[in-house]
Amino acid sequence: MQKPMLIDRRTFLASAGAAFLTGLNDGQARAMQKADAVFASAFKGADGSYGIATMSENGELLHRYSLPDRGHDTVWRADGAQLIAFARRPGTFAAVIDPSNKAPPTIINAAEGRHFYGHGVYSADGALLYATENDFDNARGVIGIYNTRDSFKRIGEFDAHGIGPHDMELLPDGQTLVIANGGIETHPDFPRAKLNIASMKPNLAFINIRTGKLIESFKLPDDQHKLSIRHMALMESTVWFACQDEGDHTAGRSLVGQFSFDNGAIQMVDLPETTAANLRGYVGSIAANEQNGEVAFTSPRGGIMVRYDTRTQKVISTTRSDEICGVAAHDQQFIWSNGEGRFGPADHAKLWDNHISTAKRLSGRKS
Repeated sequence: MQKPMLIDRRTFLASAGAAFLTGLNDGQARAMQKADAVFASAFKGADGSYGIATMSENGELLHRYSLPDRGHDTVWRADGAQLIAFARRPGTFAAVIDPSNKAPPTIINAAEGRHFYGHGVYSADGALLYATENDFDNARGVIGIYNTRDSFKRIGEFDAHGIGPHDMELLPDGQTLVIANGGIETHPDFPRAKLNIASMKPNLAFINIRTGKLIESFKLPDDQHKLSIRHMALMESTVWFACQDEGDHTAGRSLVGQFSFDNGAIQMVDLPETTAANLRGYVGSIAANEQNGEVAFTSPRGGIMVRYDTRTQKVISTTRSDEICGVAAHDQQFIWSNGEGRFGPADHAKLWDNHISTAKRLSGRKS
């Protein structure tokens, strides 16, 4: 399998263009020159405004872009020259950002009868954008398809093969999408209400990106059907996933699992009882670090980040911070953010949202 590689500063500038530097003020340009990598995260400013910030690994602000409302996750095109920000559920916008200039984002509006779930991916060649969406009047998850080379015109959709699709990843073959179907029915008439907890059926669905045909889906055991699968991270031959417990979160069940391509099995990770309890029924984000074989996952409710060694299957360490949620791999470590302004080692007058995305390219593919 091809391994994703971090885009470094030189590659990023080559892709985004020299105009990127001219669009920065002196302090931001100096930060860019020093940065080893480029990250992005949604935020809420001290004045109540919403936006997207590009950041260095040192927590230095490179640039900020305004959003019409609260954002959730962001996704970079493989060459680092374009960034998409998705609205938080049940938001109806996605924002197209060109990091080479200061132009306001171009807004994509959800189709009638649809809203975004906050996540999406590019096709391997960057020609198409796929977004998890809700066909809310029919209680059906769909994947919206947008032509990035024709003003992001929506050109179709296919079934997500589950209710409540949230996160989505493109596998290294460039042909297969894996979708975290959380199993929760929602409707914008009841914005944050969950309408089917008793009957929810979360799954991981593997779908052909060209045809939308279901390749295979995997669900958790019946006694774990209230673990809503929300977020994922890829590492070699494994899909790591994180859940939110819609049942009795005081039971201290593990909320992190894995699907292995080697044996075709889905299973929850065995976490120490105290660690599982400290997650308080909610994991907000998960990241995989192929350099050291670790995954990290966060719980803003528990105020904790857990680092887990996938080789020894042991918890390595925990980090405590109020409202910690965003996490991304960098070198042999992880960068994290919280809802009180912390990003990496720096503090900001911003409330960071749930996710940090990293500019990436695929090895062997020209940037």
